Amino acid sequence: MDPKYKLSDFEGDLLPAEFQYRRLIGRLLYLAITRPDITYALHKLSQFLNKPKTHHLHVAAHLLRFIKSNPGQGLFFSTNSSLQLRVFGDADWAGCKATRRSVTSFCVFIGESLISRKV
Repeated sequence: MDPKYKLSDFEGDLLPAEFQYRRLIGRLLYLAITRPDITYALHKLSQFLNKPKTHHLHVAAHLLRFIKSNPGQGLFFSTNSSLQLRVFGDADWAGCKATRRSVTSFCVFIGESLISRKV
């Protein structure tokens, strides 16, 4: 999903069956555990669970088409590696020259698989 695309609460018509939208977003939340590439779009879509509109459903359908056209893009956990959690972090005190703020980064592994990072 393009970060410049803005979803609104005010455009479009209300969905007649809101439960279907909620069920779809709920199922996609489980998929987001292994598909970090859809988390931003899913986060935006989940903001409208209370009163979903028709264009929210169209964006969710576009997300489903993206998932279908890009299989195998998720996280893969090897059966041979251990389930040991390893975290590596780095911090630079006042490392940003402009703001004098600290710069931090980290990466989290389960076995040999990267599950989270911040650069």
